[in-house]
Amino acid sequence: MAVLRLAIHIDSRLIPIIRTQSKEVMSIASDAIQDQVFRNARTQNGFTDQAVTDAELKAVYDLAKWGPTSMNTQPARYQFLRTQAAKDRLVHMMSPGNQPKVAAAPVVVIIGHDLEFYEHLAANFPHNPNARGVFAGNDALIQGTAFRNGTLQGAYFMIAARMLGLDCGPMSGFDAAKVDQEFWTGSKVKTNFICNLGHGDPSKVMGRLPRFDFDAVSKLL
Repeated sequence: MAVLRLAIHIDSRLIPIIRTQSKEVMSIASDAIQDQVFRNARTQNGFTDQAVTDAELKAVYDLAKWGPTSMNTQPARYQFLRTQAAKDRLVHMMSPGNQPKVAAAPVVVIIGHDLEFYEHLAANFPHNPNARGVFAGNDALIQGTAFRNGTLQGAYFMIAARMLGLDCGPMSGFDAAKVDQEFWTGSKVKTNFICNLGHGDPSKVMGRLPRFDFDAVSKLL
């Protein structure tokens, strides 16, 4: 079994990663990792003053980018609002309840999907020389593929952020048309959702809400 010894650089820290290359069944992540990413992770309504560095943002992307998308389309696009001036451009486009969250968050990420993702398939999906032709001119397929896979990538991004020690506050209350005009003009990118990033303030987290049990939402066929 081959072992790759890798590391992620975050600021001056070198975080080691061990990845095995094997056809064996993947190992189960520890309870601590499962807790950090899912069971104990919460939607954040406020954050501490601790900064989020550019190196951390790049590390999150560099981990999340390995999540799969159909035909390796990778339609997700990101804008990281780090300065107060950048966040002020967005605040008035948010629903009233989300405005103070955006104004105070260390980083706000606008996660969109590029409707021209297929223009990159010659490089990203060389297995099929006609990959671009599968999508070109088929608006329904373009829209569905971009939205579905961009949403997947947004979820991968939040999981990666949590794995690297950041908290997330995803939001869908905003005027999408205005956000597109302000931040994506000149492109074919459409906003999917917005996510605050930082180190969460536990005092501003809502009580844990219920989740469906397996049998309530699932069927084994």
